[in-house]
Amino acid sequence: MDLNIRIAGEAGQGIKTTGHLLVDAFASMGLWVFSTQSYMSRIRGGLNWQDVRIADYPITSSREDADLLVALTAEALATLAEEVTEGGLILYDGNEAEGAVAIPFTDTAKQRGKAIMANSVAGGAVFTVLGYPLDPLTGYLDEVFQAKGEEVVQTNRDLVHRGAELASEHAGALQAPEPAGAPRTVYDGMEATALSAAVSGVKFVCAYPMTPSTGVFTWLAQHDEQYGIVVEQAEDEIAAVNMACGATYAGVPTLVTTSGGGLALMSEGISLAGMHELPVVIYLAQRPGPATGLPTRTGQGDLLFALRTGHGEFPRAIFAPGSPRQCHELMRRALETAHRWQTPVIFMTDQYLADLSLNMEPLDGSVRPIDRCIATDAGEGYRRYEITESGVSPRAIPGGDAFVVLDSDEHDETGHITENLEIAQAMMDKRLRKIDGMIAEALPPELYRDDDGAETLLICWGSTYLPCREAVDILRMRGISAAMLHFAQVWPLDRDAVRERIGSRGRVVCVEGNAWGQLAMILREQQLLGDAELLTRYDGLPLTAAEIADRVEG
Repeated sequence: MDLNIRIAGEAGQGIKTTGHLLVDAFASMGLWVFSTQSYMSRIRGGLNWQDVRIADYPITSSREDADLLVALTAEALATLAEEVTEGGLILYDGNEAEGAVAIPFTDTAKQRGKAIMANSVAGGAVFTVLGYPLDPLTGYLDEVFQAKGEEVVQTNRDLVHRGAELASEHAGALQAPEPAGAPRTVYDGMEATALSAAVSGVKFVCAYPMTPSTGVFTWLAQHDEQYGIVVEQAEDEIAAVNMACGATYAGVPTLVTTSGGGLALMSEGISLAGMHELPVVIYLAQRPGPATGLPTRTGQGDLLFALRTGHGEFPRAIFAPGSPRQCHELMRRALETAHRWQTPVIFMTDQYLADLSLNMEPLDGSVRPIDRCIATDAGEGYRRYEITESGVSPRAIPGGDAFVVLDSDEHDETGHITENLEIAQAMMDKRLRKIDGMIAEALPPELYRDDDGAETLLICWGSTYLPCREAVDILRMRGISAAMLHFAQVWPLDRDAVRERIGSRGRVVCVEGNAWGQLAMILREQQLLGDAELLTRYDGLPLTAAEIADRVEG
């Protein structure tokens, strides 16, 4: 069984803190946990919430409804009460509320400590109504606050027990899943991505902060001394991408973080990296809508832009992980691809994937720098853009025996500017030949539950991976023969591998977080997709497994 807890209130009330407290405490018990956030673009006020879904089996999606609502404001109660399931429960931070159990979390915390400790009161109440013992919760708080001294630890323990007392009349009111031996470690997409960049040897990170990409930037800034990383907040995105070009020219593994509006400003710099053949990696965390759009919501509307951005024609790779583990694996692959093929790479996520957290086995945190593919034996007669069969020229860095020349204009093999049209075409052909090699090592799309040659195939990319997986499981339990085909690398495509996996189906449904079905458009352009339905969502909220399954069936 599974149960969904929703903590809701204003920005600044500690919703995220309370959510993380529950996530980590539940994970420490061996429960399967899946948590997501929904928040408005403001520092104070508004209506925000965090969902914490727990189960006795692995879960990979959020839910539209909630079994337990913890409402910290009257607005949260009024707006979200109708989304509570029949037989569910509402805990309200106050003295009275119709249709809810009133527990003054904040006032109780003020009386015994500080208002910021209301999350401990709420945690005790939640554990009580679910019928769980308090030890896992207090044990987790002991560990978190031990550095702040015994007084803080004891105050939080007291507040947990006070929250339990206030909810004692409703102890065990909700049936909750039993611990199932799930992994105790919890990761979100942001942390998994940033950790991978750090242990893969990134030494320079530059950005102009932009939600929802800022989490990776700030995580690397917080761990800069541990991993020896230089972090630079640029004056704008144009400066950031040009800094990246300069750093990679000097041989430094570099990461740029941004969102859609920032990528627009970076277009010329990305084209410069294409001409200079520099391994610039850009972490693109999508937000929905044109212009500023919905800054703190989620969407998949930038795929075509990522594929086309930058004037002129030059190779690029685009990766779009679908889970925190894929974030960790593919960030390393993105860096390796950029350096092996000396070309820009875009790594695409969104708010949903960056913020979602779940428990899984520990990620590899050992430092293993990637191969930068530097020509260490280059000397006299070195040609930076030597024409080769693979299209990859020997890459030396300035400061050695080789004389390294580059220019943003078209150039000859030595790097000097040229207007010789035969040389210009030869250089263009050289760069484009890299695509063949990149296709040969491209990740094929992943098939899930297709042992029986399923009649219905759900095609998805990026962050729709986890809800689509669970949707396939739901559909199969309903007697519908369904499978999933997920693209974690969306460019370049191994067309033969894609064609083989799509095969001949009775029904193909493209599931995307945008209005146009942008992956479907690419697949049709590549003559890989025939008749297909679109199942899209673009209101700023993520697709859920239940929604996908219901819409496919309906």
